[in-house]
Amino acid sequence: MSTNYGADQIQVLEGLEAVRKRPGMYIGSTGPRGLHHLVYEVVDNSIDEALAGYCSTITIALEADGSVSVTDDGRGIPTDIHPKTGKSALETVMTVLHAGGKFGGGGYKVSGGLHGVGISVVNALSEWVEVTVWREGKQHVQRYAFGKPEGELQVSPSENKKQSGTRVCFMPDIQIFNTTGVEFEYGILASRLRELAYLNANVRITFSDLRVDRLKDNQPRVETYHYEGGIREYVEYMNRDKEALHPEIIYVNSERNDVQVEAALQWSIDAFSDNILGFANNIRTIDGGTHLEGLKTVLTRTMNSIARKRNKIKENQSNLGGENIREGLTAVISVKVPDPEFEGQTKTKLGNTEVRGIVDSLVGEVLNEYLEFHPQVADTILDKAIQAFNAAEAARHARELVRRKSVLESSTLPGKLADCSTKDPTESEIFLVEGDSAGGSAKQGRDRRFQAILPLRGKILNIEKTDDSKIYKNNEIQSLITALGLGIKGEEFDVEQLRYHRVVIMTDADVDGAHIRTLLLTFFYRYQRDLVDRGHIYIACPPLYKVERGRNHYYCYSDRELTSLIQNEFPDNANYNIQRFKGLGEMMPQQLWETTMDPETRMMKRVEIEDAAEADRIFTVLMGDKVAPRREFIETEGPKLNLVDLDI
Repeated sequence: MSTNYGADQIQVLEGLEAVRKRPGMYIGSTGPRGLHHLVYEVVDNSIDEALAGYCSTITIALEADGSVSVTDDGRGIPTDIHPKTGKSALETVMTVLHAGGKFGGGGYKVSGGLHGVGISVVNALSEWVEVTVWREGKQHVQRYAFGKPEGELQVSPSENKKQSGTRVCFMPDIQIFNTTGVEFEYGILASRLRELAYLNANVRITFSDLRVDRLKDNQPRVETYHYEGGIREYVEYMNRDKEALHPEIIYVNSERNDVQVEAALQWSIDAFSDNILGFANNIRTIDGGTHLEGLKTVLTRTMNSIARKRNKIKENQSNLGGENIREGLTAVISVKVPDPEFEGQTKTKLGNTEVRGIVDSLVGEVLNEYLEFHPQVADTILDKAIQAFNAAEAARHARELVRRKSVLESSTLPGKLADCSTKDPTESEIFLVEGDSAGGSAKQGRDRRFQAILPLRGKILNIEKTDDSKIYKNNEIQSLITALGLGIKGEEFDVEQLRYHRVVIMTDADVDGAHIRTLLLTFFYRYQRDLVDRGHIYIACPPLYKVERGRNHYYCYSDRELTSLIQNEFPDNANYNIQRFKGLGEMMPQQLWETTMDPETRMMKRVEIEDAAEADRIFTVLMGDKVAPRREFIETEGPKLNLVDLDI
């Protein structure tokens, strides 16, 4: 064994080599999420120009050759010589990490891309990038390959002397994104671009798909997102299939100490949970932060104050809880902060302490004034909150049954839970299975060290239509809450209480199994949304078929896979046998382990939400009380999804 370890073994990575060596550090992953993140980094630069008041139109295109182009009508990236690098400012921002106009010096008052790694990382991870800048009557073009410039900056007179802006066209490097390729999903990008248009009412965003294999009737798909109502329209969009408690959306748009606060709020009659989306400098803060804390605080204080003024709460009665007041609320809060403090490069939580007080104060002023002039609205919101409070009180006894004292010990774990032996939640996983027969196979086939099994009998409650008192009295939901170590609905998520960091839904591959899976997803999404947002929920993928020929056997996970196997492995049409698995209970424990539970061989899907507003709407449509929107959805989306075995 060699023990030589000297200076010659210390690697020094020049320029953007570090990015190419460890791309996951900069874009999260080299899978689909990281690939799409490249587009967001370029678009964010254009949005920052809009925030500074210089850009009104952004055009994004998935080009015919597979590249992506982003064009804006902003000021254009500076092209003069940078005093420190001796190169043009354009080449500097394209090739140097942490170079940009967002670190002070008056380039941007507010921006989302604070770390200065955005466009240079896109350059590093692309086969080629071509940047065109229009400034001061001139057109500047420079091309890069694998992060390095190909020749000097080319300057020529602009055809339109008044034109200004930037066009970035890039082709992601297949060597970097080699596991899943460089195939962009139109829907994923569209949802983010739509979100940006809602958050920036003055910007018009046009998105085109020019890829040859995606043309319909020889025409490209083109969508334009422009919402003059901004986040008010965003709330309208999320609530369009719900029944509003008050028709007018309560709207706040104020600024204090250079912090801009925009909020839109509307309560619904037929919703039993809240849906609050928070943004800081256009970045979705899924882990919350001081802006959301300020909003929740002022809502609770203001509504309780009005309730006492209007004699809705008597002197001897306790205040309404925040979760009671927020029941049925859909809200968007967007803050623009000059010097935001985000937790890490992922920027999922805002840390600026001053923002909490500013949001509290500005929202409080508008909310008090609005409800003062609209006493009927105040009464309807308070009546719903009091109803929620009473339901919660009625369920108090059931709630106490499901509270957990600690993450590792509990005297009230459900008897049907087959727990794992490890006490480390980070390496533990629990499989939620339907029925005792599947539970029996799973219990026998699992690795007892880190895999727990919880069989569920029948179909759990539909959370979308149920109030708290029924939720906590339901045996299956009690078992779920207790086994997983979940908190109480409406309380902040506490990862320390979570007993398993992978929660795997494992149901039969039939209509009933799909329904149970949907009910469970509805439960997690509505009851403790953070579980989904933080990537703790998974869906197991058991095989549909076992094909035997002699001593050999094969598992197929789809009809397409089965057809391919038969065509490729058995072209002579000889002596094979197909077994269709109708349920997990039909599988032997060893089969279930090999195909579905063994980390070395299994396939699992992690549940992720790319478009929070659309996800909320779909849960309302599919699982809510109203039949008409559900029928319309099935009739519209059914043909697109090729639903042949739909059980209506």
